[in-house]
Amino acid sequence: MSEGTLKSGRRQELREFLRSRRARVTPAQAGLPDGGARRRTPGLRREEVAVLAGVGASWYQWLEQGRDISVSPQVLDSVARVLRLSNAERRHLYLLAGMNPPAPEVAPEKRDMCDGLRRLLDAWMPYPAHIMDRYYNGVLHNDAAATVLGMRPGKRWNCLIDFFTDPMFRSRSKSWDENARTVVAQFRALCSASPDDEGFQAVLAEAQASSPEFTELWERRDIEDAGQIRKELDHPLVGLLCLESTVMQMPVRPDLSIVLHTPLDEANTAAKLEWLASPEGRRGAMYPVAG
Repeated sequence: MSEGTLKSGRRQELREFLRSRRARVTPAQAGLPDGGARRRTPGLRREEVAVLAGVGASWYQWLEQGRDISVSPQVLDSVARVLRLSNAERRHLYLLAGMNPPAPEVAPEKRDMCDGLRRLLDAWMPYPAHIMDRYYNGVLHNDAAATVLGMRPGKRWNCLIDFFTDPMFRSRSKSWDENARTVVAQFRALCSASPDDEGFQAVLAEAQASSPEFTELWERRDIEDAGQIRKELDHPLVGLLCLESTVMQMPVRPDLSIVLHTPLDEANTAAKLEWLASPEGRRGAMYPVAG
């Protein structure tokens, strides 16, 4: 498909998208009087959108017609505000207008998802699963993560800091040396995407102050996207556990990452995890591995 065909299709979609969003917004929702007269089209008129967004009527008409005109983030945001676009719709508008979309944001109605996320983690049992925020702070975890990874309610848990400073994890992680470079490279990738974020800077300062090994790896300036990491843990009750840790993100909650641990076909790991989650295993798991 040629570039011209792609651009033509995108302009057509922009026209239809703006028209459909404009039709959803009533004058009352936009703070306008309806005038009592019957309107020929549902929703707002083009001229009303232009006035409320602070742009020229002709310019907005050209935008909705999909003409090749210059746009700015500020103007698109004004249009998105008038049309009451959601975060996903606002990003879609940017893409249709040929601009880089803004960073994903958490919609207010999606901030409280604890029940659904808890169900997700519990459904992953008997395998470890946990959720961390953008700064690697632990948010939620299932029982297997407590037994295998040492996560506990009431204990501050930061997956980066604890990786380098928790003595139990260091003594029982058989894959620590192989994973340390990857952990730091992935954290640097997140920091580089938000260079002015004070939260990242605070975690970075704590890691540098508490671990010379972290500082040495940080100075290498390696960059790596989050993905899968192989973990080998020597659990005091069942011995060797071979796990594959996968980091997943939800567009609706870009501030959170779900970390799922899957047993590999080695060391009878799946059966060991099932035993640890059993009543007998729970009684014996008094000294979990951190990690």
